[in-house]
Amino acid sequence: MSNDTNAAEQAVRFADLNLGEPILKALDDVGYESPSPIQAATIPPLMEGRDVLGQAQTGTGKTAAFALPILAHIDPKLKKPQALVLAPTRELAIQVAEAFQKYATHLPGFQVLPIYGGQSYYPQLQSLKRGVQVVVGTPGRVIDHLERGTLDLSELKCLVLDEADEMLRMGFIDDVEAVLKKTPETRQVALFSATMPTPIKRIAQTYLKDPVEIAIKSKTTTGDNIRQRYWTVSGVHKLDAITRIIEAEPFDAMIVFARTKLGTEELAEKLSARGVSAAAINGDVQQAQRERTIQQLKDGKIDVLVATDVAARGLDVERISHVLNYDIPYDTESYVHRIGRTGRAGRQGDAILFVTPRERGMLRAIERATRKPIEPMELPSIEAVNETRVTKFLDRVNESLSHPELAVYRDLVERFERERDIPAVEIAAALAAMAQGSTPLLMKKAERPAPFERPERAVRGDRPERGERSERPAREPREPRPPRESDVGMQTFRVEVGHSHGMRPANLVGAIANEANLESKYIGRIDIRDDYSLVDLPEGMPPEVMDHLQGTWVAGQQLRISIADDSDKEFTPSPRRDDRRDDRRGPPRGDRRGPGGPGGFRGKPGGGGGFRGKPGGGGGFRGKPGGSGFGGPKKPRGGDRG
Repeated sequence: MSNDTNAAEQAVRFADLNLGEPILKALDDVGYESPSPIQAATIPPLMEGRDVLGQAQTGTGKTAAFALPILAHIDPKLKKPQALVLAPTRELAIQVAEAFQKYATHLPGFQVLPIYGGQSYYPQLQSLKRGVQVVVGTPGRVIDHLERGTLDLSELKCLVLDEADEMLRMGFIDDVEAVLKKTPETRQVALFSATMPTPIKRIAQTYLKDPVEIAIKSKTTTGDNIRQRYWTVSGVHKLDAITRIIEAEPFDAMIVFARTKLGTEELAEKLSARGVSAAAINGDVQQAQRERTIQQLKDGKIDVLVATDVAARGLDVERISHVLNYDIPYDTESYVHRIGRTGRAGRQGDAILFVTPRERGMLRAIERATRKPIEPMELPSIEAVNETRVTKFLDRVNESLSHPELAVYRDLVERFERERDIPAVEIAAALAAMAQGSTPLLMKKAERPAPFERPERAVRGDRPERGERSERPAREPREPRPPRESDVGMQTFRVEVGHSHGMRPANLVGAIANEANLESKYIGRIDIRDDYSLVDLPEGMPPEVMDHLQGTWVAGQQLRISIADDSDKEFTPSPRRDDRRDDRRGPPRGDRRGPGGPGGFRGKPGGGGGFRGKPGGGGGFRGKPGGSGFGGPKKPRGGDRG
């Protein structure tokens, strides 16, 4: 049976797909208004229990296409895996698991577990013992668990092979077949692949029963007259980045795409508070209000329109010179539709895309689908923003020189000058400050690397060059810094991940550094307890950073960060796990002690608390001799077989 997805562009709603109230509520929470073509074509047959063979590029919305039907059939009371998703990389496995978690917000008792190489077996084993309904894993690690007898597939209802051709390219196809042979014959299979090479066709013919065949015909072409750029930024820094672009990038009118209804409203409010003439439209906005807002955009009363994909359909406003993707779209079709709002009728257009570090795969998928490179952009500097602000301020002053009551104000200034003996220039400056109000005229550089400005890395001349052995004589050491505990401006925070979950210092540093865009040298002491950990971070962490870190995943758990209280800080020794193997490669890395000092982590002789430290260090994280300095996180080691 073949299903051409051109028909999927009909007005299908998620409510028409029998997904159930909890899932529909979660979709409404994240602002999904209608299914993408692959979702509209795939969800109905999967809901009916049919096998599916889907051919679609990365970034077409496949994850929701198979995740939503799986969740609709999940029994949260049954604490055994009912669905297994095989993914080629650990990054995709984590991404898919996070999507399941998001769509299952209103399913009490639901648990999803990502399993992949490079992570300790211990947290995976603990989660499997507690019970999960969905497992998302790389083929190698899934096979390992099956061979160990730690993954029970007796209750499996559905198996998904995501990006099958990529698994073939990476040499996992034998593992994929081995997994298929260990699943119950009654299970449903959904296979997705961008291409259909012969080995993938053979697997489909062998293991899929009368599958519904779905082919997504990509119409992802973009105009040559649209310049496409991207800026790599973490979620907590987007507001600063878009403010700089709006202030310093010459544009006529701009449409900004956010992923959710709530996101459009919040962003429009924040931009308005920063002096930008902005408004939001989304699926909750009445048609009459939508038309008024678009007319204001056409008339120049609004310069920035913040919208969801659905709300912006059919929008054609000649003034729109820029499209900014504040949230990256989930599929390449949406990206093409979005940036098509500019560059109309042969005019020149600009498209800007915000990409977080973990979304780089989607950026590459968009480039592949559109067959056009998206160039990195330079964010306007603080100096450029300030120059623009000063120019606009002086223009306002110049316009005010023609004010009809200027003579009255001139008399008042002269009177004030005589009576108070204050120079007129000082009075003018005071009036300018009064007119500016509480909003500073000039943007200031952050004194500390908190949320927006990442500081320049210090020159690390006394560190060995790359490839140089650390045993070689070091250069003249600097004066030792005091231990980290004496540093001012630090605050202790608690995260709900500890030894029992397989947490290591490197995991926590990497997560915080990447997600909060914070130099790891500003991450202080880390104290890992049994079921939680303590970490010192700069005092006064912005609320948006804290909110962003709440849902960050480390060692299969969410951080759920909070300010530590006195009872948290009391010392309670955690059990050593030196006898626990990390994986089949060797002994655990998380608790290795340095030979010369207590608490050393790969430290050298004489170090106390050194983490990759050098001799004499106290609390050093890749520190220098005698210091407690912190350096950037190292890339994680590759995992076993997947």
